[in-house]
Amino acid sequence: MGRIAVAAIVSLWVVPISILVNQIVPEPYMDEIFHVPQAQQYCKGNFRSWDPMITTPPGLYYLSLAHVAYLFPGMSFIKAATSFSEVCSASILRSFNGVLAILCSVLVYEIITHLRPALDERKATFYAVVLALYPLHWFFTFIYYTDVASLGAVLAMYLACLKKKYWFSALLGVFTVVIRQTNIVWMLFVCCCEVLNITLGGQRDKIDVDDTDFSIRKNVELTPANRITLGSNLRKRKLRSSVDNGIHLMSTRSVSSEKLTSGFLDEIKAIFLRLWQMKLEALVSFSPFILVLAAFIAFVRWNGSVVLGAKEAHAVSPHFTQIMYFGLFSALMAPMHCSLSQAVDLFRSVWRNKFLTLFQLSLALGSGFISVHFFSIAHPYLLADNRHYPFYLWRKVIKAHWSMKYLLIPLYVYSWLSIITRLGKFQRKIWVLAFFLATAAVLVPAPLIEFRYYTIPFFFLMLHSHTDDYRSLLFTGFLYITINVLTMMMFLYRPFHWSHEPGTQRFIW
Repeated sequence: MGRIAVAAIVSLWVVPISILVNQIVPEPYMDEIFHVPQAQQYCKGNFRSWDPMITTPPGLYYLSLAHVAYLFPGMSFIKAATSFSEVCSASILRSFNGVLAILCSVLVYEIITHLRPALDERKATFYAVVLALYPLHWFFTFIYYTDVASLGAVLAMYLACLKKKYWFSALLGVFTVVIRQTNIVWMLFVCCCEVLNITLGGQRDKIDVDDTDFSIRKNVELTPANRITLGSNLRKRKLRSSVDNGIHLMSTRSVSSEKLTSGFLDEIKAIFLRLWQMKLEALVSFSPFILVLAAFIAFVRWNGSVVLGAKEAHAVSPHFTQIMYFGLFSALMAPMHCSLSQAVDLFRSVWRNKFLTLFQLSLALGSGFISVHFFSIAHPYLLADNRHYPFYLWRKVIKAHWSMKYLLIPLYVYSWLSIITRLGKFQRKIWVLAFFLATAAVLVPAPLIEFRYYTIPFFFLMLHSHTDDYRSLLFTGFLYITINVLTMMMFLYRPFHWSHEPGTQRFIW
């Protein structure tokens, strides 16, 4: 019932706003001028045609063909289109992203309920709806970009892996990479998460179960009846196996660093020891992911680059400041990081381990200074294109004064400390490290500041941060709705013109 409710609620805004956008902006805009004609070439059966300005693989266009093929019989019957290629209009292609946005919200619901079987269904529904409103994901639902398809494929891959369907997950991993190349990193991250679940899932740790309706503490035990007993007041769910139960419960409950029975190095040792003990089984289970990785490496070697087109403008760069931007942006988009209680928790954490934490804090500030001073990249597209919001943030905030970029370093560091502390309450230390490395691997090589690149790591962050009290979710939802209304109004009703180029320009993320 929950997934149906999520799909219905998300449809309530996807359908009318899609109609509104297509009425006011009927022609392809921004990157759509590349994506839409390319998809239309595929609709005509011209699969050898390729626009050299497109940097991503053709996965979105192949999926769009299936969407158009599904709609064609009905549209042909009502005389709305006379040929297959006629159905392949900008509005129809955009509508595919609307369908994918609804699918994404259902996948989020499925992942939440799988990771946290004790979570109330109504709360899981509310959580999925709020995440569907995330401004970057929400905005690009209504234009023909690769972002929504990329997120949907990654979420589907993750859910399949959680359900132990490794071959199917790897197949979805192929789709994620064919939609956007950097998704190879998220495939490896998903694989890494499952390795952690398998190798560390058998350890018995003391956990805290913190929900708004109850608070209990018990040791995880694997019961022979393929159930996990948390207490009489918890809803019991059957899972696939007792191993899955122990794995997913421990990977989704609050595990404080003081209560972990093993330290970070011990976790690594346990992982390698367990992998060695089950080396044949692990090799068979994860061989599909290894094959996908090998194929990707072969492609990069053949292509000479990760990107397909416009290689000069998207060359890999050591843009370490990008990870700083992500931390601050995510903290602002997840208001619990800006709350007084979170600041107090961080202060207490620092106070309990003054010398160690002060050393770590100094190291973080030093790394932030080096990143900002030596690795702040101003891409020519960022400096020249005043249609994007990062253009104004760069000029009006970061470059407002020579000292401004340095004054922001404490905010960057606080944001990441807050993120790491929050994740550390619910995830193992090595999981947090894997998330940081995956996020850095995706964002650091990107020379251009594009907030839409932050969508997938942000969803992983929110899915594993356990923000499920109604007050926080309501505030987050209100924040997202406010931003969405403002950005969509700017896009639709505040057009402007360039003197050096014909056509209407619009503000966009």
